[in-house]
Amino acid sequence: MTLDTTGGSAAQLTSNRWSQITRVPRGPVGAAQGRVAEALLRRAVRQLPVRLQYPDGSIVGAADPTLPTLTMHRPDALFRRVGSYGLIGFGESYMAGDWTSGDLPALLTEFASSVDVLIPRALQPLRPLAVVRHPRSMHNNPAQSRRNIAEHYDLSNALFAEFLDETLTYSSALFQTSRPSWSDLADGQRAKIDRLLDVAQVTAGTRMLEIGTGWGELAIRAARRGASVHTITLSTEQLDLARRRAAAAGVADRVHVELRDYRDVDGRYDAVVSVEMIEAVGYRFWPVFFGTLDKLVRPGGRVALQAITMPHDRMLASRNTYTWIQKYIFPGGLLPSVEAVVGITERSTSLRTVDMFSLQHGYAETLRLWRERFVQRAPALSALGFDDTFQRMWELYLAYAEAGFRSGYLDVYQWTFAPTGGHP
Repeated sequence: MTLDTTGGSAAQLTSNRWSQITRVPRGPVGAAQGRVAEALLRRAVRQLPVRLQYPDGSIVGAADPTLPTLTMHRPDALFRRVGSYGLIGFGESYMAGDWTSGDLPALLTEFASSVDVLIPRALQPLRPLAVVRHPRSMHNNPAQSRRNIAEHYDLSNALFAEFLDETLTYSSALFQTSRPSWSDLADGQRAKIDRLLDVAQVTAGTRMLEIGTGWGELAIRAARRGASVHTITLSTEQLDLARRRAAAAGVADRVHVELRDYRDVDGRYDAVVSVEMIEAVGYRFWPVFFGTLDKLVRPGGRVALQAITMPHDRMLASRNTYTWIQKYIFPGGLLPSVEAVVGITERSTSLRTVDMFSLQHGYAETLRLWRERFVQRAPALSALGFDDTFQRMWELYLAYAEAGFRSGYLDVYQWTFAPTGGHP
């Protein structure tokens, strides 16, 4: 099937956003902040199994050359960015080419495993004074939610097709092997979808709602079981391709794809399914999201989510801050914690957990395969209009996420709820 690239404009993206990447903080304040950042990074590296390499070849950290190494090309720019903008500056410095690493996921995994080492305990109470506050434009009301989703998912269907497998599934796969290859990915995605449909009890005659269509694979597989599927998305790019894929699969009569916000859906469904969409809802709207799920599922039905989670203390610390991921990859998003989801559902809905299944290792491997493919497809991405800065940004994003799962900082669950029949 031919993928059209209308919608997101890579040329516009680069011209509008990269000007800030070329600017390095100047003046005595920038220099002072850079010196502090350098001292903290050198201190951290001495306590971790990683190395810091300067342009002259000098090394800070262990002598073992096999350890993950952060290779600096423009150390002054790196330290000034980090000193001024924290982790946003660290990410922007990679985008600008100030530093590289021969094993980016391994380096980031060590950092993700050692947050307390990176920021000394004595300085952690000052963190709220240093972080960038979340802009009001990220508030996920219905209009802003559509803009936020478009910024990521409407970049170009062809972009995603370059590094996703044939199912065009953009979430964790479920593998039967600990070290899968690219040839295992499509089957792993189908296995993930089938397991979620099984726990949601989707069979012939099921009336199913999917919140977050993606490119239609889950809806198609549910329809092939004989279900009647209503699937909603805020991405115009995904809407068009999902409809065409359902038609090509011969299930268009059982799959209704609609551009609609989850808050605007009415009716009752036997099953409500959503894969890695809650991450885009936003902290302040989690109660609304789960209240909507509770309203839409019929008594005796099932709600099945696939949801990425982070530790509760880190979620509380980051819920009001602005991160590199939010600025460049997923505007308006925040990962929930298990405690937050359980608290909201038990306080405010009739939904109760009946099953949780972790795909943590599977997601690390999924991200590895995507990242390797993304890097391999660099010439094709350039031909689509995605320049070197964009490609470094997405390589960092994929490696950053992989490191989160490898370190145990992040988890992902297929999480099944059943309504109890009444609110607490």
